[in-house]
Amino acid sequence: MQFAVCTTNFGSWSDPHLAVRTATAAMQSGWDGYFVWDHLAFVWGPPSADPWITLAAVASAVDGLTLGTAVTPLPRRRPQVVAEQLATLERLNGGRVVLGAGLGGNEQEFTQFGEDFDPRKRAQLLDRGLELVRQLWEGPIWIGGNSGPALRRAARWDGWIPNSLEPHAMTMSADELAAKVETIGRGEAFEVAFNGYSDTGGNVRTYADAGATWWLENLHDLRGDVDALIARVDAGPPSV
Repeated sequence: MQFAVCTTNFGSWSDPHLAVRTATAAMQSGWDGYFVWDHLAFVWGPPSADPWITLAAVASAVDGLTLGTAVTPLPRRRPQVVAEQLATLERLNGGRVVLGAGLGGNEQEFTQFGEDFDPRKRAQLLDRGLELVRQLWEGPIWIGGNSGPALRRAARWDGWIPNSLEPHAMTMSADELAAKVETIGRGEAFEVAFNGYSDTGGNVRTYADAGATWWLENLHDLRGDVDALIARVDAGPPSV
């Protein structure tokens, strides 16, 4: 199992300087990656940051981390532009970059700008967008979501990011994870990036045994203040 810090892109975490501080702590403390949420949170409340510019700032400041989004609502983006952003970030990072992609679940982030939130239309846009991104960029694509269609879609790509969190608790047991991984029917190189919370010194072996190949340690304002969460990063990844 590999381990990444995964921060929201809004509230306190909309400041790219904080992303660089957190990613630096992650690199120094033995984490393998840095991922960012992708929300237009200013539509419904707090300020938010562009995830690609945030990840570019991280790539300019640290070395050796896998970078990515978890997850980008591809139906509200132009996939050809996303592919260009991914390729540019990959060159800047000098290492692995991941596109986490999904339907998008916040209605206001679509309808506020006249975009259709119909789930079938979003699914069509997602599938067409994924195909175009893959034509233009060869990096890993991990699919987010827990529904049957999301799992079937994940099986066609390189990995899966379960929706396994609420603000104060994880919502998917190791047994539930194992069942969904079995449904996907993952191949040998398939990645499963589990969104979780762990305490300092915690152990996540049950999730590794269930099929998780990555642990994404999520940080956001509802979990705690910035200094406390940076201290969690400083303490290093959970054990397996």
